Amino acid sequence: MTLQRLFDHPDFMAIYKPIGVGMHSEAGEAGLQVIAEQQFGLKLWMVHRLDKVTSGVLLFAKSAETAAKLSTLFSEHAIQKTYLALSDSKPKRKQGRIKGDMTAARNGSYKLLKTESNPAVTDFFTLSVEPGLRLFVCRPKTGKTHQIRVALKSEGSGILGDQRYGEPADRTYLHAWRIVFLYQNEAFKIEAGPIEGEWFNKNTFKERLGQLKNGDLWPEHWQQNE
Repeated sequence: MTLQRLFDHPDFMAIYKPIGVGMHSEAGEAGLQVIAEQQFGLKLWMVHRLDKVTSGVLLFAKSAETAAKLSTLFSEHAIQKTYLALSDSKPKRKQGRIKGDMTAARNGSYKLLKTESNPAVTDFFTLSVEPGLRLFVCRPKTGKTHQIRVALKSEGSGILGDQRYGEPADRTYLHAWRIVFLYQNEAFKIEAGPIEGEWFNKNTFKERLGQLKNGDLWPEHWQQNE
């Protein structure tokens, strides 16, 4: 596996995380951190995580000190994360906020509750890509396990290809598209479109993604130009 480096800074780097690789080594299979360290010849620190089935932008710190700073930004929700997801099911709403406590369900899955003592919070809006296929743009305000996957399932639109919460496909169509943050008073926006997946490579999706990159199609209350 050859990893793509998206951005390099003296204190951190961003890579493109491919699907099918976990963050940690397990069962004799190297995790993403080990693979990155071997490929780039650096000691790296994890500051956030993506599910094994999720692709997209992932940050690694180059020192323990930087890891502590970036981890604090993530824990304080000072890093804005934008995800893309596809579903073949029409949602209950075209946009809004999904909020509720999450609890463990069967076989490692989670479910959303109506209570809000320590809620997962996700803002989203959705666009038609083609008949029977919708694009969801999601911004999680918290960092719960499976948060976006469970949130969209609660809206009646499980993510395409998600074996836990959606319909079968060649991959789980969830992608960490963009992160925006301030580090040492400098603004960073790191972005990468999805590579893997038949539906992510369709011209209809690429057209929608191009419109989003150009600032089109965003709801008025979403702050597009960070």
